[in-house]
Amino acid sequence: QLGGNIVLVWDNYSHHVDAAMRELIGKRPWLTVFRFPTYSPDLNPAEGVWAHLKKSLGNLAPCSIDDLAGLVRTRLKRMQYRPGLLDGFVAETGLITTPP
Repeated sequence: QLGGNIVLVWDNYSHHVDAAMRELIGKRPWLTVFRFPTYSPDLNPAEGVWAHLKKSLGNLAPCSIDDLAGLVRTRLKRMQYRPGLLDGFVAETGLITTPP
């Protein structure tokens, strides 16, 4: 259990905005959802994560899909231990992450 309220920031992917998801969110008063405007990758920190990952894989030639998947998992895992890097992805968006 997290023991507190959760704020979720989502893109407008069709499954994130369909009726079933709206109902699910509506039944959870502890969950607040903010949605990015339509097609706004510059506001989504995940875009920075993927750009960084793609750059790190740029000159590699894995022998198989399994090898590529392993490299992706390893690189993403490494990012978890670099909070400054992750904070940078959020900072690039210009979004404010502290309560007013």
